[in-house]
Amino acid sequence: MTTPWADPACPRDDRVEALLAEMTLEEKLAQLGSAWPGVESVSGNVAPMQDVFARHTEFASASKDGLGHLTRPFGTRPVDPAEGARQLAALQRELMGNTRLGIPAIAHEECLTGFTAYRATVFPTALAWAATFSPALVERMAHAIGSSMRRVGVHQGLSPVLDVVRDYRWGRVEETLGEDPYLVGMTGSAYVRGLESAGIIATLKHFAGYSASKGARNHAPVSMGRREFTDVILPPFEMALREGGARSVMNSYSDVDGMPAGADPSLLTGTLREEWGFEGTVVSDYWSIAFLRTMHRIAATDGEAGARALAAGIDVELPDTLCYGEPLAELVRSGGVAEDLVDRAVRRVLRQKAELGLLDADFRPEVDTEEPIDFDPPAHRAIARELAEQSIVLLDNRDGILPLGQDTPSLALIGPCADDPNAFFGCYSFPNHVLPHHPGYDNGIETRSLLDALAAELPGTRIAYEQGCPVKDIDRGGFEAAVEQARRADVCVAVVGDRAGLFGLGTSGEGCDAEDLTLPGVQGELVEALLATGTPVVLLVVSGRPYALGAYADRAAAVVQAFFPGEEGGSALAGVLSGRVTPSGKLPVQVPRSRGGQPATYLHAPLGGNSEGVSNLDPTPAYPFGHGLSYTTFAYEGIELSAERIPTDGEVEISCLVRNTGDRAGAEVVQLYTADPVAQLPRPVTQLTGFARVLLAPGEQRRVTFRLHADRLAYTGADLRRIVEPGEIAVMVGSSSTDVRLRGTFHLTGPVRAAGADRVLHTAVDVG
Repeated sequence: MTTPWADPACPRDDRVEALLAEMTLEEKLAQLGSAWPGVESVSGNVAPMQDVFARHTEFASASKDGLGHLTRPFGTRPVDPAEGARQLAALQRELMGNTRLGIPAIAHEECLTGFTAYRATVFPTALAWAATFSPALVERMAHAIGSSMRRVGVHQGLSPVLDVVRDYRWGRVEETLGEDPYLVGMTGSAYVRGLESAGIIATLKHFAGYSASKGARNHAPVSMGRREFTDVILPPFEMALREGGARSVMNSYSDVDGMPAGADPSLLTGTLREEWGFEGTVVSDYWSIAFLRTMHRIAATDGEAGARALAAGIDVELPDTLCYGEPLAELVRSGGVAEDLVDRAVRRVLRQKAELGLLDADFRPEVDTEEPIDFDPPAHRAIARELAEQSIVLLDNRDGILPLGQDTPSLALIGPCADDPNAFFGCYSFPNHVLPHHPGYDNGIETRSLLDALAAELPGTRIAYEQGCPVKDIDRGGFEAAVEQARRADVCVAVVGDRAGLFGLGTSGEGCDAEDLTLPGVQGELVEALLATGTPVVLLVVSGRPYALGAYADRAAAVVQAFFPGEEGGSALAGVLSGRVTPSGKLPVQVPRSRGGQPATYLHAPLGGNSEGVSNLDPTPAYPFGHGLSYTTFAYEGIELSAERIPTDGEVEISCLVRNTGDRAGAEVVQLYTADPVAQLPRPVTQLTGFARVLLAPGEQRRVTFRLHADRLAYTGADLRRIVEPGEIAVMVGSSSTDVRLRGTFHLTGPVRAAGADRVLHTAVDVG
């Protein structure tokens, strides 16, 4: 006879209650914990302080009462896809066969630049997705990632990162979707929809404030007021829950104004659940519950740390069980923690297991391994190539030197990122995240460096390559040879930037924060030496963060920015340089002029911009947010507003014609910005309110119409309520935050109106 909780015909909540009533305290707490099989095989850290906290216990003893989550069965070590699927199924069988209730675990994996597994497609990093301004393409990518994960028995992905960039020195800028909350929210929501449509639970991280740490140092405290937190940090999470449908959230390591996120009931329960109506699970960032004791020092024991996190609203402890096991059980038995709090979290976990089919009587963990399992099929590589090509940003083309074309006689390719395909991969790609701890393995996927890709792209061009210097080390030994090759060439392409890594092993990535925004190592000196040769220099930056390029912008013949473009990055960059690909990427972050131009963001109030004589420092960037050139040109004309006055709960249509005035096809990202000239409180000088990526043939024109609801102009007012207030609104349409082609105004009329959690979150766009 099938038990009630194993009957898929029964209502989900009835199944959960029947199972919960059957469970002992130990079995309940087991559902809130996790285990990391195979972590003992990792010789270095792939998570913060892994060497301190990781438990190397036998899986059977760690899961004797059941288990909530299995941590990274594929992402811990190189494993053949089919063998990995068999191993995961065996772990699930062990759980089902050797525990009283036989409940499988939720298997989770990292998936920021693709499924973080051996032989899986390495897509561009998140900052590159944002540079495409193409949520639809990001959604397709995420569905592809999720399909690979679901194929082998994985249920949850720990992505996307929705932290809004506040300081470019922070090591994890590469993992973000930029510095504008609307762009982050739109792109992140698309990723969530793609992942969830493949049957994978998407996990929003890091909730909330992590990216605004003091000095841009990883895990550092956050000093931020309620208004900035509400208007800048929180909106992408709200959008990805309401419009993306994410079913999980991960807490931030940081504290905001002294309150650690992992112990904050006002955030994890008040905002997330009571205000936004979230019904999914909150999972801890790795060891963040233990950090309440060791780093934040707000708990004396692991049990007390578990109690604080549980009461705040964290349902599952990842990646291992330190605080939610016996230490928490002792407090429940003694009456120090109410069992109702345990039940609250267990219900949420069991609901997701029911939704995933893990409670069904006929659940089988085995997957079909008779058919080959390909984690990097041609269809995924095609998406990776499309993303890479659309993400590359042409910052400058002063002398019109680009595209190079097939008739370029000779080219000097110089720089530490020119002949290294791993320079195209982000920190959370398998080759850079896991393989450094497993020497002897190749990347497991076909990859080409820019040198190899250019040789294929420009077969008639003589290409001379010199590294010049390493990415990070202070070594000028290669300067002389590099300069000599540049002098001999018709064009020099200088390829500089980052190498992603973990905890100081790279120049970008988790725990790889920067003191300033100078190019790492002696790469800036190398660029200066190449510029001094007199040969036209194309400066190509392949990086995880924007670096200060003001010193080179006026002297380089062209400047190109790529944010870790993934496994197809070599081909995409070669295509842009040769002209096969027309660049169309736009900056999701500003490119600073000087190395100390931090913290800075385009999203600032009047006093945050050029201080006009009040200060001797000018924060004007070398290249602004939204900037990006093309090999064709675009004209804007005929702005029309459907009304001059709308109520504070109304909507206005803003439209214009965009025409390709060049001789080749290209895509333009039409950007809508608004400003509130007079308000209760200082408002941003300009703020992205809508965008549309428009593909146009030569001579073609299309009308772009934005439907702007007044809710999109809401902000946190003087009394800390989110409001829409009457007054004039300035409208700007153009090619970047500073390249405004068309302007208009309208007035909001009527009373000040409160904008609640049901407000309109995005601007609809029609392209006719």
